[in-house]
Amino acid sequence: MGSRRRVRRMVVGEAVYGWCFGHRHDRVRGYPGCGSTLTLWTPDHRARLRLVFRPAPGRAIADGYFDEGAAVRLSDREYLNLHEPGSARALLDEALARGLFPSTGLAEVDGWPLFDAVRPEGRQGGKPC
Repeated sequence: MGSRRRVRRMVVGEAVYGWCFGHRHDRVRGYPGCGSTLTLWTPDHRARLRLVFRPAPGRAIADGYFDEGAAVRLSDREYLNLHEPGSARALLDEALARGLFPSTGLAEVDGWPLFDAVRPEGRQGGKPC
């Protein structure tokens, strides 16, 4: 079962990016479970960055227990809701800072390292984006 995609846009300085959240069960690619994605693109659609979040030890995503857009680090219960514009913007800013956004084509990367950068461990009293 997949989620309905809601295409959104965000303005970063002079640049405009499109973005959407997706959740899929991907047996076709050899992964027997599910994954959540945050896909970002440039207005001309020549460049796309797909941040992929899959369950892993100490990491959980929405799959019936958490709300649909959830990405959670279990050790300290840090949380991002990938449906929220603030979460998408924080992840985009970090991806741009790391040079992960391609100039053309599609780049698919693990989203957890970006999660850790925008939600560092040891924070006290942080609110979800």
